[in-house]
Amino acid sequence: MSSRIFTTCLSLLLLASCAVAQEKPQQDQSKRPSPPAKATCSMSDGTTITVDYSSPRAKGRQVFGGIVPYGEVWRLGANEATAFATTSAVSVGGTQVPSGTYTLFAVPDKDKWTLVISKKTGEWGVPYPGPDSDFARVPMKASSLPKPMENFTISFDKTAGGCTLRAAWETTGASVEITR
Repeated sequence: MSSRIFTTCLSLLLLASCAVAQEKPQQDQSKRPSPPAKATCSMSDGTTITVDYSSPRAKGRQVFGGIVPYGEVWRLGANEATAFATTSAVSVGGTQVPSGTYTLFAVPDKDKWTLVISKKTGEWGVPYPGPDSDFARVPMKASSLPKPMENFTISFDKTAGGCTLRAAWETTGASVEITR
């Protein structure tokens, strides 16, 4: 009887150690080549907009028209899909967006961009889920940056009526106004 208990305990111990050995260690996301980043805007009425994204690096590559082709949907960052969350309904470039969480994509072109606000959330950044998942497509203003940016960056500038969302990388910037 005691040898049966010993064998059972030993078997359970071996199974537990195998399970622990097969667990993958938690990846430190800050050590990724495209680390996580966040941009937040707090409006005067208490509305908060948050964008969670991963920030790729140019590393000497031609970004727009190169690794990010013109005229094609791009995941607006790297790794996991870029998440856009708003605590209240907002107007993004004139398009009403209800409170909630969305995924952001973009279609960059040389002289204009389109921001794609997708209803589908929680996916990896690629592939793009398709136009059936689009909540809206909003024009963005594109411009040349005064100096090249190594790191892809999303930021907000506070304005009298809300915020300006800015995306910038390499020598290109794009922006869209967000108001209440």
